[in-house]
Amino acid sequence: MYRNATRRLVLLDYDGTLVNYTLVPDSTRLSEHLFEILIKLVATPHTELFIITCRGYQDIDKILNHLPINIIAEHGAMIKKSGVWMHQINNTTFWKETMIPILQQITMKCPGSFIEEKTYALAWHYRNVEPQSGLTNSRELISILEKTILSHNLKILDGNKVVEILPGEAGKGIAVKKLFEQKHYDFVLSVGDDTADEEMFEYFLHNLNAFTIKVGKGGTFARYKLKSIEQVLLLLKDLSV
Repeated sequence: MYRNATRRLVLLDYDGTLVNYTLVPDSTRLSEHLFEILIKLVATPHTELFIITCRGYQDIDKILNHLPINIIAEHGAMIKKSGVWMHQINNTTFWKETMIPILQQITMKCPGSFIEEKTYALAWHYRNVEPQSGLTNSRELISILEKTILSHNLKILDGNKVVEILPGEAGKGIAVKKLFEQKHYDFVLSVGDDTADEEMFEYFLHNLNAFTIKVGKGGTFARYKLKSIEQVLLLLKDLSV
């Protein structure tokens, strides 16, 4: 189906899908091997490739420096096409004034955790925290946030050792829906590993031309699974030939 398709869409999550998670998110870098694979995929005829990530748009842009690639960042709130970044939602960020003090309180209780502020989202990371403490404090944080987000039209994403607060109109599922409203694709490859990617997989549940792949363990809406990032890279290498 991939070889015969005339309009292909490839959607690739970044962290946990193309590269391993790191204790310091800013330390993640593209390997030369991955760079070469992506370059070949971008140049493949009839193929539109997007890196679709929860990262802040300036952060992912820096990581993918000089790579001529489309990017969907911040859960779909920002998109880069033809080298130009565009806002995709109209949400104001006044709500951050209410949420930041809550995140600061949990950060003080949980050594090693930290807050990341994005254009349209806030993230509390606990990757560097003792596992049981991180789990306990993240459950407490989610419980507190659930009582405050509704009046601000926000939602909570319980991710891989991160809790994020983002606008209700953001999400990877919403982002790919917008792509399909603009263009028809006769083949879709969607790959991801985290909670945020499940919205994307769920959107494609009834699309027979969509091949959704979950990387790693856990329940999923994806049709297929791969065990590791190495297997993802092998798949993408095969498609780029």
